[in-house]
Amino acid sequence: MEKKLLSVKAVVAIAIGAALMFVLMRFVAVPSGVPNTNLNLGSAILASFAAVFGPIAGLLIGFIGHTITDLTWGGVWWSWVIADAVFGLLVGIFWKLFKIEEGEFGVKQCVIFNVVQILANVVAWVVVAPLGDILIYAEPANKVFLQGLVAAGLNSLVILILGSLIIFGYGRTRIKAGSLKAEE
Repeated sequence: MEKKLLSVKAVVAIAIGAALMFVLMRFVAVPSGVPNTNLNLGSAILASFAAVFGPIAGLLIGFIGHTITDLTWGGVWWSWVIADAVFGLLVGIFWKLFKIEEGEFGVKQCVIFNVVQILANVVAWVVVAPLGDILIYAEPANKVFLQGLVAAGLNSLVILILGSLIIFGYGRTRIKAGSLKAEE
């Protein structure tokens, strides 16, 4: 029997995750005071879905959700779309460590999740996005690195609070392996 790259559940999660990310990024964005940089609740959805469904889902949710958001603003800013996709991919790579589907997402896994998401935010927003802005759009370095630092900090904070709550809530719906006993 051939193994599928993505399950039906993962494909549905990608569609729902991208839609939720779009809605939150487009309609619930809070300006940060730094131009074109917002407090973004969509990052918590992206991180949560990547942590549950893995790297391919994380990459696609970040890419699709951010692209649709940018299209509704009038133009796609590819360096930031790529950064969100990279972020989703990086968090998703570690999904097995979080043990969410096994119903074992506790304090230890939450700490691991938050270390991973903070490091992924730094890579995505302090490295990928600014370098993309400089290489693709010839933006000034001081501007884009400030935007990247603010985005990484705000996203990390939102995910630390909202993302952790989402995953704790979802994790509580999962049944721990071996917790069900057969009746005799």
